[in-house]
Amino acid sequence: MPLPSLGRLSSRTNIKAVSSGRHRNAAKSAGDEVVEDTELTSYLAALAPDSDPESTGTGNRFGDAQVYQLRMNLIASQQLKELAVSRNLTPQALAQEWILERLSWEGQAASAQERRHSDALTEEFQLPADAFDQPLVGR
Repeated sequence: MPLPSLGRLSSRTNIKAVSSGRHRNAAKSAGDEVVEDTELTSYLAALAPDSDPESTGTGNRFGDAQVYQLRMNLIASQQLKELAVSRNLTPQALAQEWILERLSWEGQAASAQERRHSDALTEEFQLPADAFDQPLVGR
C-alpha cells in the first residue's frame, strides 16, 4: 500500500501534515517584543499633516480639480518636452499653463463677441456728414 503525501491531506487517510516551524499559539519569548521608536513616530507625524488638501484619499485632489489625460503623437510630445526643458518646467506644467491661457483667451474673445453683438442691437442714428453745413431756411 502506498504511503500518503505528508504535505497535504489525503481523502483516504486522516493523517495531517505537521509543520516543522513554531506553533502559532506558542508564547513569545522576551526577545521578540516590539519596541516603538517614539522619535521616528513623532517625526513622521510632523511630516504628514492631519488634513492634507492634496490627498487623493477622497478621490478629490486640490479641491474640486479634475484630472484629464492627454494623448499626443511622438513628434508633438517631443516638442513639448524640449520646450518645457528650455523653460525649466515639466511638460505637464507647460501643457497646463497653455491650456489655462487658451481658456482665458477664449473667454475674452467670447465676451468681446457678445459685446459686439449687443452693440449691433442698439439703436444708432446715422446722420449725413453735411447735414449741419447748410444754414436753416425759413426762420
